[in-house]
Amino acid sequence: MDEQKQVSPLVKMGLELGPVLAFFVGYLLVRDQVFTIGGRDYSGFIVVTAAFIPLLLACTGLLWWLSGHLSRMQVMTAVLVVLFGGLSVWLNDERFFKIKPTIIYLFFAGLLGVGLLRGQSWLQYVMEGMMPLRPEGWMILTRRLALFFAGLALANEVVWRTMSTDAWVNFKTFGITVAMFLFFMAQSKLMQTHGIVQKD
Repeated sequence: MDEQKQVSPLVKMGLELGPVLAFFVGYLLVRDQVFTIGGRDYSGFIVVTAAFIPLLLACTGLLWWLSGHLSRMQVMTAVLVVLFGGLSVWLNDERFFKIKPTIIYLFFAGLLGVGLLRGQSWLQYVMEGMMPLRPEGWMILTRRLALFFAGLALANEVVWRTMSTDAWVNFKTFGITVAMFLFFMAQSKLMQTHGIVQKD
């Protein structure tokens, strides 16, 4: 098994969030423009999506090269970006890319739900080294996170189906990031109640 290498948290954050921020900035720059390529007109959203795909893959590959490890979520995100982003570009239809977050969040909500039905916290399997919790703490956190992911999937559907592309880009770039930060901040009491104090 490959040993995971230590990577600077700032470098890791830059490689994970950099492509998302680049997408946001790129969209702001060209959102009102139409590009004619090969006789077809493409909106700025589609052009930025086409640029986002190789950028995300490059950053994901660099993260793997530096750390020797990628999480399941990172791998799945890369696969779905290629699939749904590619469909958006190929079919010149932005809806495919907008539905990608829904698929990701439903997948993880369902995956955690299956584990819960089996009486297991599959979240513990992935994150145990990061957050030492007692088994009951992992089960509570897993239930909450499964519901949270389902809520994000629903929110993404509501936003992209009822609001403008500008609103969706802002929601995807900032809304989801803030929601995740607040969710984990809200788990501080759970961490205190069910956390395991590690002794030296």
